[in-house]
Amino acid sequence: MSLKIRKLRARKIYNSRGEETVEADVWVDGAFGRAAAPAGKSKGGKEVMYYPEGGVDESVRLINGELAEKLIGLDASDQESVDEALRDFDGTSDFRKLGGNAAFAVSLATAIAASNAQGKQLFEHLKIVDSLKLPYPLGNVIGGGAHAGKGAPDWQEMLVSPIGARNVDDAVKANFLVHARAGKLLDKHLGGFTLGRGDEGAYAPPIRTEEGLRLLKQAADEISDELGFRIRIGVDVAASSLWDPAKKKYVYRTEGIELSREEQMSRVAEWVDRYELFYVEDPLEENDMDGFAELSRMVEGKTLICGDDLIVTNPSILSQAAEKKAVKALIVKPNQVGLLTTAMKSVKIAHERGIVPVVSHRSGEPPEGHLAQLAVAWGGKLLKAGVVGGERVAKANELLRISEVIGKDRMVSL
Repeated sequence: MSLKIRKLRARKIYNSRGEETVEADVWVDGAFGRAAAPAGKSKGGKEVMYYPEGGVDESVRLINGELAEKLIGLDASDQESVDEALRDFDGTSDFRKLGGNAAFAVSLATAIAASNAQGKQLFEHLKIVDSLKLPYPLGNVIGGGAHAGKGAPDWQEMLVSPIGARNVDDAVKANFLVHARAGKLLDKHLGGFTLGRGDEGAYAPPIRTEEGLRLLKQAADEISDELGFRIRIGVDVAASSLWDPAKKKYVYRTEGIELSREEQMSRVAEWVDRYELFYVEDPLEENDMDGFAELSRMVEGKTLICGDDLIVTNPSILSQAAEKKAVKALIVKPNQVGLLTTAMKSVKIAHERGIVPVVSHRSGEPPEGHLAQLAVAWGGKLLKAGVVGGERVAKANELLRISEVIGKDRMVSL
């Protein structure tokens, strides 16, 4: 069977927020692959450009015309060569000609076509680790920041992960139970709550961040006791969305306060202790790598300081962060860099430097489970993919399907 690309086609579709995105189809003899690109709302300033001038329509035009001519005939099983051709076609450092989302959709669709042609699962085709294991799901239960409206918590995500679960069935179920219990606690706390949700299916209540942390920890502890294993909570501060560069302050609009850099670090460290946070993503603004390193020292051994906007899945930035010991975990969002192989390079660096890979969704997602396949292929320790909502549940369901192949109890060690 030939794995040469025979046909490439793109179209405009819509993500979970109703925003335009690119979907790509790739054909090889006897097989086919399809993938669409996600999009973030709180987007790191160092990410590649999603789309060129002209938006999604221009990306689709380029894929269906000039790019198709360049890729047809390439070996779909050689992901490096396909991605290199995408990079060469664009010719810029930030994908401003083709668009990083367009490049990602084609890159992933090609990998899916190649895996289908070989009768393999995507995680088998793209694996970079010797031993395949299942990541723990990490999901947003109470949301705020850029993902919610006025009056919601200032920190963007309050997260839950069943890191004591013995198998993937228990792990997936636990997050659903915590989400439901948190809704009941919020309703009681607020004297009636509509259970309104933000972009990722998390509740978006009119409360301060610390109230949300207290209620989520209570929900996690109650479900932990009922199920008999430990469930931990974490946060994505998304601090760049709080940072005012003119004032050089972190502005908490719901709380009505402004914090200095030092006060922000003290708050994070204090709440790590008070609420036993096992995971803290983007606690400081995206250009403060030295601050990340200082905070990592402050909370050493207590929590995983994770870089998202700080690193944007970029291998060279990750290498700098590793040298400074700025992070203990890395968010992996392939569309931040445009290509699967670039994201894979970052994951390999993370493994080499003892940094925990966290394979992550975006707030605007297609309703597919491919992300779970990538997490297993790349040795992700956590799969950050939300809890409820069809596009989020798709990732959890895919983990369950993968577990039928590699074993339900093959959970990673954290």
